[in-house]
Amino acid sequence: MNTINDTRSTLDKYMPWLLALLAAFLAGKALKRMFWTAFALYWVFHGNGMI
Repeated sequence: MNTINDTRSTLDKYMPWLLALLAAFLAGKALKRMFWTAFALYWVFHGNGMI
């Protein structure tokens, strides 16, 4: 019974940190993808003489 309570308290203790780390990781991936998409679109338009 004590091990179950210890496991739950450990899970409750670290779950917000794990969720924040996952959210930061996914946000970083999304920002990287947006940067490279914008970079590629700039060069496409620049190469066509539109910019």
